[in-house]
Amino acid sequence: MPLPSATHKNSSNWISLYIALGVVWGCSFIFIKLGLEFLTPIGVAFGRVSLGALTLVFWARFKGIDLPTNKKLWFHLWVVALLLNVVPGFLFAFAETKVTSILAGIINAVTPLMTLLAIMIAFREERPKNYQVLGLLTGFVGVLTVLGAWKGLGTNPLIAVLALLLAVTCYGVSFPYSRKYVLPHKLKPEAIAAAQVSMGALTLLPFYLVDGIAKDEYRPGPVFAMIALGVFGSGFAYIWNFKIMEAAGSAIASTVTYVTPVVAVIVGIIFLGEQVSWYEPLGATIVLIGAAIGQGRIKTFNR
Repeated sequence: MPLPSATHKNSSNWISLYIALGVVWGCSFIFIKLGLEFLTPIGVAFGRVSLGALTLVFWARFKGIDLPTNKKLWFHLWVVALLLNVVPGFLFAFAETKVTSILAGIINAVTPLMTLLAIMIAFREERPKNYQVLGLLTGFVGVLTVLGAWKGLGTNPLIAVLALLLAVTCYGVSFPYSRKYVLPHKLKPEAIAAAQVSMGALTLLPFYLVDGIAKDEYRPGPVFAMIALGVFGSGFAYIWNFKIMEAAGSAIASTVTYVTPVVAVIVGIIFLGEQVSWYEPLGATIVLIGAAIGQGRIKTFNR
């Protein structure tokens, strides 16, 4: 079926969620880096989903929302958990033991392109429109520009780059998979997110018990970073994510990964004292133009 266009009324709702999601996930790369000070990559992956699961289950109960009861749906939610939480959660943390969080943000921006490929190859009933493809490609160019991707990508370990690419491939497949197999059940986003993240936590628990703690040193900064990563990055963010997919479609929802590297740059400037280079504001402008084209806010050819 074609991607639905959001009405003016619900458009403002999902756009505010879109911005919040971009900010939260934009900070996640720094949080992962801090979490690795006392956790292994498995520990970071489990820590974030377990805290997210506790947050979401509590929130669902607080709102009086029941978790799903359909066994087949639980299987699909487990698959989504593998694609969104388990595999990428480990791979991003593993990669960040070898590369910078900035590179992780750059590779993460490939997600919308992977989503488009998944839609075109395996989920053809949800066809992206020409202007959405143009917006995605424009946004990707903007991300590469804002982070100066031409300055040294080749110096990073191949295994880390491959891990990041596999992680974003999982992300890319997860968006149309969720739209096809999960969203048609018309459940509350809180119920879907709580079940999904809980399945991720249960899947990672045995691995965490074997190899989860890197060292018994718990400084406030890294601990608070993991709490924020879990409660917001793997908690409320998934509720927002499902609401955006419901209102705007999976291709548009995946473009939030264009915002996250921009947020990472801003955080680096404010908290790490990094210098602003000429290509960063230029790239940010291209990102915003790409997002606007993809959301249908700028008229393009063959609409």
